[in-house]
Amino acid sequence: MTGMSLATRRLVMLCAVLGIVLAGLDGAIANIALPTIARELACSETATVWIVNAYQIAVAVCLLPAAALGESIGIKRVYGFGMALFTAASLGCAMAPSIGALVSARVVQGIGGACMAALSGALVRSTQPRETMHRAFATIALAVAISAAIGPTLAAGILAVATWPWLFLINVPIGVVAVPLFFRVTPMSARRPQSFDVAGTLLNIGTLGLVVLGVDALGHGQHTLAMAEIAASLLCGACLYRQQRHRPAPLLPLDLLAIPLFSLSIATSICAYAAQILAYVSLPFLFQNVMHRSAIATGLLVTPWPLLVAFAAPWAGRLATRYPSSLLSSIGLGVLACGLLALALMPAQPAIADVIWRMALSGIGFGFYQTPNNLTVMTAGPAMRSGAASGMLAVARTMGWSFGSALVVVMFGLSSGSGGAIDCLYLAVAFALSGAILSASRGAIRHERGA
Repeated sequence: MTGMSLATRRLVMLCAVLGIVLAGLDGAIANIALPTIARELACSETATVWIVNAYQIAVAVCLLPAAALGESIGIKRVYGFGMALFTAASLGCAMAPSIGALVSARVVQGIGGACMAALSGALVRSTQPRETMHRAFATIALAVAISAAIGPTLAAGILAVATWPWLFLINVPIGVVAVPLFFRVTPMSARRPQSFDVAGTLLNIGTLGLVVLGVDALGHGQHTLAMAEIAASLLCGACLYRQQRHRPAPLLPLDLLAIPLFSLSIATSICAYAAQILAYVSLPFLFQNVMHRSAIATGLLVTPWPLLVAFAAPWAGRLATRYPSSLLSSIGLGVLACGLLALALMPAQPAIADVIWRMALSGIGFGFYQTPNNLTVMTAGPAMRSGAASGMLAVARTMGWSFGSALVVVMFGLSSGSGGAIDCLYLAVAFALSGAILSASRGAIRHERGA
């Protein structure tokens, strides 16, 4: 949209960042509140896990339908609707009188979050010129990193002075400001009018929903249930592929996945996010149970990672205009692997500085990978398919996190003491190196176009 003024583009980016902060803060603080919610709503800790699961499943199954809807009726309408729905559902979460009502509100919140997650990349591509697109994607990465960095500390601070509903109420004023501003300043994007693919949507729900449930069951040792759910997911996936393969603009973007540059970038994302979550989930156990650090100290020790992502992402974005993304992302994931290996090889009682530089190295590596890879995903296909590309990027992130989280539980089940956390870090190294190899293989593709 070359006719947009610089001021308008900045306002659109502000709204996009506010939407990301809404979802990012919520994802970072929800886990912190589970014990408190279980106590105040008089429910079991097992039941409160569905506060997280319901949101994650709703996001996973709605990403591709939201992306397809954005291409059909307009990115502005779907993204804005998602932001408004997320804000309203946050109020519903805060007012929930029971665990059932809270889980239901979280499902609605997940639908809204999926609309924003699926289309944030498409929003950038549709409103920013190519020469500044790298800065826009770096800004998105910066917003995600800052949300992850301040989320746990913010949650702890709120719970220290207020009740758990305030964890959700903080979303409301942000949304009240962001939603009307977004609809006012964002122009309509190009549309591809088409009927909504109901059959494809249902098969997509079965494929992604069942695989998330199956991976979760596998992580909790429910092997029979896990195998049944994963088998059902594969069956739905096969039916989805058969139903989608002849459609001109498929819900499952087979046309984009047929582009080697795109599919390799998506595979790189899955590996990178699996490595990230393996470290994010296992490190607090290592810090608290083995190194005997307090919860507050653990939060501070984890913080250098997202802070250095925030530093590295804009830097990598600038370099992406001069060097191939395949090279930059491979370097980033190689640095991430070095940082993770250094964490795995730490002494049992390291000095704080020894932990910080290792976390910082991991954060620099992840940030250096992220912006160039996302830029490649969003520009590898035609502009009219930017919604589908953005949706697949979000699916890759969700799948990486889901598989990584399940593997954490498996590793902890196989090893006792500090062994589980250390094994998770070694596994994260393997995922980071796999991602680096996949990223490097993109360099052999003739039409990478320097992105």
